Amino acid sequence: MSSAALDAALADIDTVFHGFTSPAETGCGYCHAPEETAYLRTPDVRIPVDVVRYYLFEVPGHFDDHAAVMRRLLPQGARAMADGTLRTIGIGPHGLSGVDWRSWPVEQAAAIEAFLHAWWQDALATPEPPYGIDDIFDTCATIAGTVTPFLEGWGTGPVADAHLAHCADVWLYDLLSDFSPFSWWYGDTMDAGVTDLRAWLSGPGAARLRAAGEYDLATRAELLVLPYDERWAHPYWDSASATN
Repeated sequence: MSSAALDAALADIDTVFHGFTSPAETGCGYCHAPEETAYLRTPDVRIPVDVVRYYLFEVPGHFDDHAAVMRRLLPQGARAMADGTLRTIGIGPHGLSGVDWRSWPVEQAAAIEAFLHAWWQDALATPEPPYGIDDIFDTCATIAGTVTPFLEGWGTGPVADAHLAHCADVWLYDLLSDFSPFSWWYGDTMDAGVTDLRAWLSGPGAARLRAAGEYDLATRAELLVLPYDERWAHPYWDSASATN
């Protein structure tokens, strides 16, 4: 069962983006069936979820008006992201990460931002969300172009702490080697996002992990403050827990 905040955010998406189309959309003649592209030109008609999923992760250059397509898909797309009927996320760059949605009218941008925050908070409070918690974080951060609100809004409690431990384990695999843990985030905002994630995980995140009894993860996270060579020469790596 979703939270009241997520239900409200989805209802706002439904209202704000109701009736939108990409009226002159022809799509990609090689990749898109005509009957599928027709959905994008037609308002208020339900699109099959497999088509929604396909179009949400399609490259922008396959559309005549990618921003208009995203507006058309948002009511169904946001709901499918939240309830799991999209079946998978993280299979490519999310379409919203390829449009400048923050420049859209205020009510549209606010509806998207509210949805991302509500979806993330709902996932943090759910022991087994419909997608991996690291994939949800990745999707939210990539669309928003920032990690900060999702890290600062990381709730407390056993479920949120378990999600933090899982994400930290996933992230550290890349961060300790100075790689990005984000699969589909590119450009300058990604560099800033990785820097911010590294700073948070090595500080407040490590403290939370240690308080939750995740001592090994906390120690590894704290190593992120060291230069690369010092990090890997640290005595931690000689311990049994580091090699297991």
